Amino acid sequence: MSAVLLAGVALLLILLGYVSYGPKVAKWLGLKHDQVTPAIEYHDGVDFVPAKHWTVLLGHHFASIAGAAPIIGPVIACLFWGWLPALLWIVLGGILLGAVHDFTALTLSVQEKGRSITTLTENALGKTAKIAFSVFVFLALILVVAVFAAVAGKTLAAQPKVVIPTFGLIIVAFLIGFAMYSLQWNLLACSILGVTMLGGLIYLGAQFPIELNFVRDTYGPEAVKKTWTIILLIYGLVASVMPVTLLLQPRDHLAAVVLFIGMFLGFLGLAITRPEMKAPAIVAFDSKLGWLWPMLFVTVACGAISGFHSLVSSGTTSKQLPTMRDARLIGYGGMLLESALSVLAVMAVAAGLYWGAAPDGCSSALVYQEASKDGNWIGAFGIGYGEITKSLLGTAGPLIGITMLKTFVMTTLDSATRITRYICSDLFGQAMKIRLLRNKYVATILVGSLAANLAIRNWSAIWPVFGSANQLIASVVFIVASVHLILRGRSCLFTAIPGFIMLITTLGAMTHMLHTFITADSPKILLAVITVTLMLLALFILTRGIIVIKRTISQRSTA
Repeated sequence: MSAVLLAGVALLLILLGYVSYGPKVAKWLGLKHDQVTPAIEYHDGVDFVPAKHWTVLLGHHFASIAGAAPIIGPVIACLFWGWLPALLWIVLGGILLGAVHDFTALTLSVQEKGRSITTLTENALGKTAKIAFSVFVFLALILVVAVFAAVAGKTLAAQPKVVIPTFGLIIVAFLIGFAMYSLQWNLLACSILGVTMLGGLIYLGAQFPIELNFVRDTYGPEAVKKTWTIILLIYGLVASVMPVTLLLQPRDHLAAVVLFIGMFLGFLGLAITRPEMKAPAIVAFDSKLGWLWPMLFVTVACGAISGFHSLVSSGTTSKQLPTMRDARLIGYGGMLLESALSVLAVMAVAAGLYWGAAPDGCSSALVYQEASKDGNWIGAFGIGYGEITKSLLGTAGPLIGITMLKTFVMTTLDSATRITRYICSDLFGQAMKIRLLRNKYVATILVGSLAANLAIRNWSAIWPVFGSANQLIASVVFIVASVHLILRGRSCLFTAIPGFIMLITTLGAMTHMLHTFITADSPKILLAVITVTLMLLALFILTRGIIVIKRTISQRSTA
């Protein structure tokens, strides 16, 4: 089947979802364009700072929510279950669930003075529910930070050519931020300069790969991955306490520009090379990772829906929104852009790589199974991306594809660490009155230490828990949003139905994983405990939500 036709249909459906369903969601949420945003009302120069332009904020939001997940999830799903169910879930899930989830979290946060989704939980369900949800989110975010640091560390070890552009972008971001905010340069000029400098970094990276041979020779190849992981975690800790205008906004803007260019080249290359889908539409209904439902739905993760997005929407994006007119574009549109990225990931591996065996004269490295061997999901995407863009980029395609991915993995690390620090200080410092953890630096170090413990020990086992925890957060956010809307006298079917779907799906997936963790030859006790804890906290919040809804309906019927 034609990959161009499939990609075209998928992108058309995503566009139709934005222009048709997005406005309806805005109406149901009671979005008012003339409302003064928290970024304007509570401007503090550190966290509450209106973005210079909506494109800057879209860059931050998109780069923060994207990370590696919308690439890794579809690559895994296509290999074990097939591209057809993965593509259907990415497109339909993104339009009806994921984008609604992100847009709802952003709008409710802005309407409530930039408060996070955990604080909105207290308003809707009470203080106990807020503490339970905060614990739930804190644990899930530790997984997020650990996963992205570990995945990025492995990529730097396997692809030493991307080290210079990955870390060089930090310096470029500082310079562009200074030009953008201090010198008041034109945004377009800043973007062109930044991308040009990044292009130079990519060239330097290709000429001078940094391989850490002294670490490999002394401690072995696994030590190289761990070294890069620790360096990335330290970067996330430092970046998460800096003013957003100094690094976060300019770097995220540049990362998004690079990503948009990379996506454009990817789809253009697809249109030029016009490959057929080489992987099977359906590989299996029951793979070694489990049944298609529920496991594919949590494996795809951020490409269709992710609870982490609500934490970005209500944690950093709502504090930088310059005007409410931009809320739908950034909240609903940002998620659909991520779905489009996942569509590109599906095409890169299912159409760019061979299935099972390569034709005579072709390298075995172009075989899907070989390229993704030992969990090298990002490498498989890079090779597939290189194949569909070789008519445009030549042999540089794989390097550009992986560099594109690395630029916004760094963004996710920063944003996730910053948000986890917020929650850590609020949960342990304020709610539990541990005064030391009210200090943002102490809270940040605690977050980094916990994430490092998971990332270094067994990061590959974290991925399925990460996907399920992500989706479970999304189901809880839908529950909180539904209660919030009912208390305001608004309809909540557009949030309640997706919430029910995701709750059943994620609880089913986590039950399957719990059984796997316990019955393994070497039982994974830590992951089993985390899984049970997340399930119990989600069920508690669901029960609390049902109680509040029943009480509200009863009070209205007797009024």
